Parts: sequence; C-alpha cells; structure tokens
Amino acid sequence: MGLEIKVPAVGESITEVTLSQWLKKDGDYVEMDENLAELESDKATFELPAEKAGILKIVAQEGDTLEIGAVVCTIEEGEGSGSQEKAAAPAMAKEEPAAKPAEAPKAENEEEKEGNYAAGTPSPAAAKILKEKGIDPSLIKGTGKDGRITKEDALKAEQKAPEAKTQAAPAAKTAAPVAAAPKAVAGSRDERREKMTSLRKTIAKRLVTVKNETAMLTTFNEVDMKPIMDLRAKYKDKFKDKYGIGLGFMSFFTKAVTTALAEWPAVNARIEDNEIVYSNFADVSIAVSAPKGLVVPVIRNAESMTLDEIEKAVRELALKARDNKLTIEEMTGGTFTITNGGVFGSMMSTPIINAPQSAILGMHNIVERPVAVNGEVVIRPMMYVALSYDHRVVDGRESVSFLVRVKELLEDPARLLLGI
Repeated sequence: MGLEIKVPAVGESITEVTLSQWLKKDGDYVEMDENLAELESDKATFELPAEKAGILKIVAQEGDTLEIGAVVCTIEEGEGSGSQEKAAAPAMAKEEPAAKPAEAPKAENEEEKEGNYAAGTPSPAAAKILKEKGIDPSLIKGTGKDGRITKEDALKAEQKAPEAKTQAAPAAKTAAPVAAAPKAVAGSRDERREKMTSLRKTIAKRLVTVKNETAMLTTFNEVDMKPIMDLRAKYKDKFKDKYGIGLGFMSFFTKAVTTALAEWPAVNARIEDNEIVYSNFADVSIAVSAPKGLVVPVIRNAESMTLDEIEKAVRELALKARDNKLTIEEMTGGTFTITNGGVFGSMMSTPIINAPQSAILGMHNIVERPVAVNGEVVIRPMMYVALSYDHRVVDGRESVSFLVRVKELLEDPARLLLGI
C-alpha cells in the first residue's frame, strides 16, 4: 500500500479545509517535496507537498471539504506512466502492423454513436428545448464535446424548424386557432452557481457576528491632503533613492494612527470574556483585497517603525496576499485596522469592525473641493475619513478625539516626525 498524504494541522482553530486546486494529475510521477495541491482554510491558502517520490493516486476531488487528518491522496512506488510509455514505444515500433480486412464505410452519425455514448445525446438544457418544440434529437448533429447536442445546437434547430414545417406541410384549409407563442427575451439569461469557499464563508460569518454582537457606531471627519501631497512631491525621489521604495499615503496614516492610539488607548483595546484588554503596542491590520477575498495581514509593532519600514511591510504583505502566500501567523492578531476604499473610488463608507478589535479607520478617495481656509474659499484635495468603533469599549469622546488627532497629524505631517 502506498503512503497516505493527509490534511496537516494548520492552526488550533481550524478544523477543516477545502481542496481548491490540484497542481498534479492522477498517475503523475512526483518528486519528494513537490507541491501536489492547494488547500484553502478560512484564513489562508497553503500548498500540500509530497512526502516521498512516486506515482500520485488522487483520493479527494477539487472542491471537497476535508477535515484535518483526512486522506487527500496516496503515493505509490513506481517511475510514472511517462517512463513506461517511453520504454514500450521502441518495442511497438519494431512490429509491423498486420493488414486489416477492408470494412464497409459507416455513416458519420453511426461512427460517433458507436465510439462515444455522448454523440447525439442532448444536454439537459437542450433536451428541454427540443421537447418543448417537438424536435427529434436524431435529426441534429451535436457540436459539443464528443458530439453532444448543446443548448446552442437546440436553439439553432428551433430557428430552422418553422421553415422546414412550412415547406413540408400542405396548407390546411381549416386550421385550428393556435395560441401565440411568448416572445423570446433578448440577451442571455444564463446563471451559474459556485460553492462558497472556506474563506468567503468565514468572512460572511464574522461580518454577521460583528453586526449582531457589537454596538458599532461610525464618526466622520475630513482631511486636507495638500500638506502630505506637497511633502511627497518634494521628497519622493530622494526617499526612493535612499530606501528603494515609494512613499505612499499608507505610511503617513499608519504613523498617525499609532500616535493617536497611544493617546487614546481604549481605541486600541478589545473585550475578552468580561475584561477589557489594553495593549501598549500597535499591531496594525491592513485590509487587502486578494484574488480569493478580503484578507487582513498585520504589521507588528507599527508604533516603533519608520515610514520606509512601514512602506516595505505593506508592500511585502500586499504581494503575499496577491499570490495567496500569507501564513496564518501573518493574519492572526492585530489591535487596530486600516482599510482604504479610496483605491476603488469610494467617497464615503462605514467600515465594519474587524473582531475582536474595537475600531477600524476607513480611508476614501481624494477629491478636489472648495473649502474655507482663513476666511477664503480655496480648492483643496480633500479626503473623508471614517472611524467605526465598538461603543461597549470606546466612548464618543474618545472616538471623536482620536479621529481629530489623526486629522491634525495628517494636515501637519511635521508633527509625525517631531512627535508632537
């Protein structure tokens, strides 16, 4: 019996995973430590490596939900089907094929039906159309896989059917009145169903839990982004030359948030059982849109990081999220979250709390608007910011004061560097 490859334990809270994709085919020869499949948990996607070399025998199929310890596949002893075929090829080449007696030619439809059961068989959608219109499937040549009659074949046959009937049937002198057929709706009306991934199911469950179990409120403010934009325009080239990375807005926002969290620690707290836990560090979660859904990797001890260190951490986590390479540890924890809906064009929103945290800051797009500055109306690049918070932990005074402090730091970025 071959070696069984089982679902490994990937975290204390994870009890099942989904087999999202096979990277190898059944019967393939695989090397030791070669990745066989991708498994998706409710927190991350990870690869399943081969524990020895041999022939892969698939047990679980794509889309299956597997418990921790379940058998995914087995690896048998052998060199693979490819090597066997190569070894057999020279022997077959030496033998001269014997002459076969001539056979009578067969009709095209007969050959298809004899060679494949699918030939001439309508799909469920096509069968329904043909039945409704009274069209014999044997009169249609299927264009689908293995000669199967597709929905498109049935629709084409339906269009030709009235013409054939008009030419073949003699005109009836006393035809019975026929009810007018309903007019077809223009355009495609196809639907498709997809099984929810473990990640999407977990996101849905957690969002509903937050809405039902927290006293969530949102407070808003606006930020004049001109000082930061001027600072970036002046120093972005020097910054990139020195640190090898661009200077974005996320580092300024993260630095402003960590400064404000130190002054208003309740915004950085969380509820555990009947206690409120206050953290003297800021592990900032950054919401990132990944191919398989929203993920929230964490920047540890962001309060002690410089602008370039924050930018590098954000880039590294974003690249891992794009390639589905984030680990469980990189998405676990976090004391406060920042989400940027502005990259998608959002003008204003109420971000939802990332439980068990107590607050989340939402950034939005930058729009030039007329504002009053020193008694004069001027055009400035403005951004709405929103702070959603759990009123069980954070009071109104703390939430508003926190957001005002973030606004002050962003509109006067020199304070971020001087710590005032």
